[in-house]
Amino acid sequence: MSWGNEPNMRRLTVEFGDSLGWKLVMGGLGRDYKGHEKGALLRWVEDAAAIEMPMDPLLWKDAPISSTYPACIAVKAAGEQGLEAQSRYLRVLREGLMCFRRKLDSLEPFAEEARRAGLDVERFRVDAASHAMVEAFGADLELTRQVPPGSPRDDRVPFPTLRVGDRWLFGRVAYEELREACLDAGAAPVQPGSIAVDDAFARFERLAAKEVEVLCGLAGPLVWAELWRRATEWLLRPLRVGSGGWLFERV
Repeated sequence: MSWGNEPNMRRLTVEFGDSLGWKLVMGGLGRDYKGHEKGALLRWVEDAAAIEMPMDPLLWKDAPISSTYPACIAVKAAGEQGLEAQSRYLRVLREGLMCFRRKLDSLEPFAEEARRAGLDVERFRVDAASHAMVEAFGADLELTRQVPPGSPRDDRVPFPTLRVGDRWLFGRVAYEELREACLDAGAAPVQPGSIAVDDAFARFERLAAKEVEVLCGLAGPLVWAELWRRATEWLLRPLRVGSGGWLFERV
């Protein structure tokens, strides 16, 4: 699940900065979830334990989405305002779906998420409703069906998949392997090593404990101690996710 790759992706953006160029390809994970909500809920319960990122599977009970395709089109529309805006928007969508049980599968909720991400909302509305974004998403779908050698699937690339230069990395892989691929492709580190907790929140504002662990090089128990200490000092605001997860945001 791409949500589970967020800690490593954020670490890459910090360590390599502008020496890495990014292109987001939307793969359309689920075309039609109608009648499959129970199965999706069970998969999310399993994924939540595996990826160490906060998730609320009750989305599939209380506010199930009909498809991920509309969200993919919305992300393509956000990309019309630049890669940075698109990346912010994708993060906000992921948090809304994975953590806050928001039913994100139609234009008005997508526009509200665009507001949260700091996009030009009226421009986003126009772009999201255009046929050009449907075509752009269709082109992304075609890319994901061009299965490269070594893929564990023969119908499409698995999600998540990262291509670095000519190297394909399928599924969730260790950060060290991602870093090696970036170095082999010619990317140059601008921030080698870990960063301080406060610097991580200055950069990203809202983080899960696993993201702090990866960005700051802290062991799990130390991460939680640092996060709750800052919360008691009113430096961070804890946000409950489901029955046991947390996100933390800078106050």
